[in-house]
Amino acid sequence: MRIIARFSALICAIAVGTALASSGSGVAADAATTQHVVLAGGCFWGMEAVFDDLKGVTNVVSGYSGGARSTAHYEMVSTGETGHAESVDVTYDPSKITFGQLLSVYFLVAHDPTELNRQGPDTGTQYRSAIFYTSDDQKQTAQAFIRHLEQAKIIDGQIVTQVVPLQAFYPAEDYHQHFVARNPTYPYVVINDLPKLARLRERYPELVKTNS
Repeated sequence: MRIIARFSALICAIAVGTALASSGSGVAADAATTQHVVLAGGCFWGMEAVFDDLKGVTNVVSGYSGGARSTAHYEMVSTGETGHAESVDVTYDPSKITFGQLLSVYFLVAHDPTELNRQGPDTGTQYRSAIFYTSDDQKQTAQAFIRHLEQAKIIDGQIVTQVVPLQAFYPAEDYHQHFVARNPTYPYVVINDLPKLARLRERYPELVKTNS
């Protein structure tokens, strides 16, 4: 993925996403509640690390979505034949971070939404780009956000992200949880995931937790 726009346009993307989320979320700015969305975009190790680094995100769980409970196991999902995508369930406080801001990070930092059924070195439908929405508001906001990215030509290439309803989410095995934090020198992490965290802190420093 090549981002065409300058940094000011990235800020514009955040503003547009925030406005969309605020107008359609039905959640007051001071609402004492949390919401969640399931996002897929390649290996869940890096996705989890990026979203866990955001202010207002209270929990991130790596897992599988799109297939049956009986096939929600790493060895089976890795065949690419289960219908599952490696995903992260992101729980967030909408009074501290908006759904639009989460989408900005998802599309412009966490993964490449122009890659079909792959991310970097990983190939197969289990690495597809997908937003598993949990409400009509999330669906409409995500679709509008994609239209904005395409119309403003912020991203070079066709966005292939699926926007589909969440049927179920199944947590992955324990050894996958917080993998980047526990294995920062693992070669795959160094090559593929640490650059995402660096990119997050460069582009959206105001969204990063102060203790990161």
